[in-house]
Amino acid sequence: MISGRSAGNIRYEDDDVVVFDNELTWVPVMLLITPKAHRTQAQMWSDPAMLGKIGWLAVRFGREMCPGGYRLLSNFGNDALQTQEHAHLHVIGGTKLGLYVRPPS
Repeated sequence: MISGRSAGNIRYEDDDVVVFDNELTWVPVMLLITPKAHRTQAQMWSDPAMLGKIGWLAVRFGREMCPGGYRLLSNFGNDALQTQEHAHLHVIGGTKLGLYVRPPS
């Protein structure tokens, strides 16, 4: 998606980051916010400037698309079910999330 090789609904893009709809649909709103340059999760979270921009976008889209509340989620490693090596932050909501959200089986 970031390189333009696959289609997707891009909601925001600048020189550094892109925000797009996740292909997973187990909650009404599931966005991914990701740096354009390849980084690991740890590198993204250790860069104050990048984290500030991603955090600002997460709050902006969370408030806009999930006025009743939203959750920010970032997975690190296999035990946390990280499936993409590229750094990203999930913004999920659009419904009452409860204590935990489980994908359909």
